[in-house]
Amino acid sequence: MNQRRLRDAFGRFATGVTVVTCATSDGGRHGATVNAFTAVSLEPALCQVTLTRQSKACGHLTDAPFAVNILAADQIDTAWHFAGRPAHPGPEWSDGPLGPVLTGAAATISCRPWRTYDGGDHLIVIGEVAEAEVTDREPLLFHAGTFRHLGRRDAGTHWGACLDSPESGWFTGAPSFTAMHADRATSRAS
Repeated sequence: MNQRRLRDAFGRFATGVTVVTCATSDGGRHGATVNAFTAVSLEPALCQVTLTRQSKACGHLTDAPFAVNILAADQIDTAWHFAGRPAHPGPEWSDGPLGPVLTGAAATISCRPWRTYDGGDHLIVIGEVAEAEVTDREPLLFHAGTFRHLGRRDAGTHWGACLDSPESGWFTGAPSFTAMHADRATSRAS
C-alpha cells in the first residue's frame, strides 16, 4: 500500500483536534496534539486516543492519568504548539481533577488509565472517563491536512431519523447488543 495514498485517504475523514495532556514523572506537564480520538463506551465510560509509538507522550502515559482537551476553534496556535511548533508564550494550563489540563478548550475529558493495545506503529490508549467538562465553544476541526471550522448548520433532516442516532441508536448505553443474523447477512450479500 502506498503510504501517501493511505494518508490522503485517512485525511478525507474530518476529525476534531485534541491535545492529550498528562503529568511527567518529574512533576512537569506534557501535551501532544492528537486527532485520533474516539468515544468508546458509555458504560463503563471509556474513550480512546491513538499515539505514535515514538512520541514522548507514549512514555508519559504508561499507567498514568491523562486528559483529552478537545480544542476550540480559536486554538490553532495551541494545536501547533503541541505538534512541534512551540509558541511563546505557550498555552495556559490549569489543574484538572486527575492532572494538568488546558484552559479555553471546547471540552476536557479527564481519564484514568484503563487498557493499552498494540496498534502497529501506534499505541491505542483507552481511558476510563472520571470527569468531563463541556463549554459552549465551537470545536477546531482537521480535514485534508488543514485546520477548519464548523460551517453553517444543514437545515435538513435531524440525525434522529437515522438508526445510529446518539439519542436512540448505538449510543443509548443499552446493556445488550442485537447481532445481525447470519441468514440476513447472506441474503443482503446476494
